[in-house]
Amino acid sequence: MTTRVLVIEDDPETAGEIVAELSSHGFEVDWAATGNDGLARAGSGTYDVMTVDRLLPEVDGLSIVENIRSNGIKTPVLVLSALAEVDDRVRGLKAGGDDYLTKPFALVELSARVDALLRRPADPRETVLRVGPLTLDLIERTAKRLTRALGILPREFQLLEYLMRHTGQVVTRAMLFEEVWHYRFDPRTNLVDVHMGRLRRKVDAAGEAPMIHSVRGTGFLLRAPS
Repeated sequence: MTTRVLVIEDDPETAGEIVAELSSHGFEVDWAATGNDGLARAGSGTYDVMTVDRLLPEVDGLSIVENIRSNGIKTPVLVLSALAEVDDRVRGLKAGGDDYLTKPFALVELSARVDALLRRPADPRETVLRVGPLTLDLIERTAKRLTRALGILPREFQLLEYLMRHTGQVVTRAMLFEEVWHYRFDPRTNLVDVHMGRLRRKVDAAGEAPMIHSVRGTGFLLRAPS
């Protein structure tokens, strides 16, 4: 079955590049150039994945995402925007976006992110992940350990979600780098360790039984306290 993609983008040149890139992967791609057209098409619920530009004429991209989510449409959404501040990315994710990519971007990264969204388990009932005292709300984009809010950033959220979906399994640095950052792993980088260190300090506060464990020479493991 052909994968259907909706591209909502008001800039014709950018839209043409996106459509050509995704079409080259064998996807059936439709383009909407305005917010109203995009909202009407997105509301049909007939697409497998969407890319939505944040700043659109008539109806802005986040309003489109919020609208379809309020109507129960679970289609994965990649939000595209020139707004790169952390607060902007957080707003995009809280509106219901599944991923956020800032402009300018490499087309190969965009297609990799679309592929990653298509690989996510399609279970509309699963809106909250739980491992022991840890809770991750996929709709509100919040994390708690019992009643303590963790205050994690978007990249930390993605890391924690991946760990929780693979509870009890050792995940390698390469797996995390390729699934969360969508790049081929470079063993010379310590990017994963830096972000994982920050996440661990939030998940495992002083005096609490540790949940994130390092596996020497391999990667990391998340498990509920015994």
